[in-house]
Amino acid sequence: MTIDLQTSRRDMLRAGLGFGALAFNAMQQQDLLAATAARAVTGQPHRPPKAKNVIWLFMRGGVSHMESFDPKPALTEYAGTSIPDSPFSSVQDPEKLKKVRVVVVNDANGQQRNKLYPLQVGFKQYGESGIPVSDWFPHIGSCVDDISVIRSMWTTDDNHGAQVQFHSGRHMLDGRHPTIGAWISWGLGTLNDNLPKFITMGPRFFDKRDGHYLGPAHDAVPLKIDPKEPLPFARPELDMAAREQELTFDLIHKLNGLTADRYQTDEILRARMKSYELAYRMQASIPEAIGFDRETEETQDLYGLDDDVTRPFGMQLLAARRLTERGVRFIQIMHGGGAAGAWDAHSGLKANHEKLSKQVDRPIAGLLKDLKRRGLLEETIVVFATEFGRTPGSQGSNGRDHHPYGFSIWMAGGGIKGGIVHGATDEIGFHAEEHPHYVTDVHATILHQLGLDHRTMQVPGHKRLEMDFGEPIHEILA
Repeated sequence: MTIDLQTSRRDMLRAGLGFGALAFNAMQQQDLLAATAARAVTGQPHRPPKAKNVIWLFMRGGVSHMESFDPKPALTEYAGTSIPDSPFSSVQDPEKLKKVRVVVVNDANGQQRNKLYPLQVGFKQYGESGIPVSDWFPHIGSCVDDISVIRSMWTTDDNHGAQVQFHSGRHMLDGRHPTIGAWISWGLGTLNDNLPKFITMGPRFFDKRDGHYLGPAHDAVPLKIDPKEPLPFARPELDMAAREQELTFDLIHKLNGLTADRYQTDEILRARMKSYELAYRMQASIPEAIGFDRETEETQDLYGLDDDVTRPFGMQLLAARRLTERGVRFIQIMHGGGAAGAWDAHSGLKANHEKLSKQVDRPIAGLLKDLKRRGLLEETIVVFATEFGRTPGSQGSNGRDHHPYGFSIWMAGGGIKGGIVHGATDEIGFHAEEHPHYVTDVHATILHQLGLDHRTMQVPGHKRLEMDFGEPIHEILA
């Protein structure tokens, strides 16, 4: 009788470890070879770091910069005027529009003759810095003295593949490239052997992987926050006592050890063994890490767990804080369901953004305040981002279209200055004109604060373009 050890081990792992997503798909993906070939993790930064961790908040669909962090009174003053007939007609100069690969046009003349759409929300100045924040984000406004608002972002994809571009720096038409979370995983390794380096929560569409040519060992591990069963994909498929599970794992380890002795140079096997071991350890460490019952009622309320509207996102952010405390390097949280993303307000922008901002505003402010009072904000970078902004002109009667030419994000913590605005768009928010930043400048800034030399992060056989690297935004660094 011939026993297929690989198949037998796979079956035992599924039954005994509840392996699911926790093995980073390494066991069944042939490109694990790429992970070992590209592997250059030392766990050591190139220079003394200012930060250790990143919490990456991504609003899927395209948040309107004009109704969040970049108020444009001219939109209301000239509401109803077509852009070519307004004082701002130069924004549609063909030379200015070249950087986007596909220019969306709304009429047969090749011009966006939509009418300027008035601001749909008021603004208030907050903090000692007096930075204006929209009335849809009052809780974030209360934290503005800890935030650097960057109003001059731009990208080149005018559709929701820009979500991939914001994370990887490359247009979807260029193929798939590692994301910022994967580069950090590859460059720094882990701070906790019982937890993944890189976790993702929330909806992902388009490209659901991260490592690509760095290998699946640097893909994010998906985590779903469920208070009744916090880690369902890590439970054994069969009823099994703890001792039985331990014996099963010991047997698998011995079988792998026999193979490892036979093939001592097999990096793929070693990588698999490590992923099995991590999956086993995570069954105990992740439920403990997201044990909200260990938090005070005041802390839970800070994240909005007392409100049905804010609870889902608040639970993810509270989990992010707890995972950050325990050494997870990069925590990526996506907000906004649907393929395009819920923030994609082609119509009904006011109702859409007002509803969604209520879901995220209080939890995000709670995260910033909680990190700060625990001394964690000093070493944790928090990013609030989206794939692009929205057009100054209307789409239909009450919406805004995709807009990659200029939009806003913000960053806080980890040696980032607070209470400043960097960069600017023009009077109607069309183009990033002052200190424009392509999306990889955000990546370079994060890597710089983590102590990594972004220009040395290359893998033989995979050429990176100049735009892939970006440059740190030194003006926002303390």
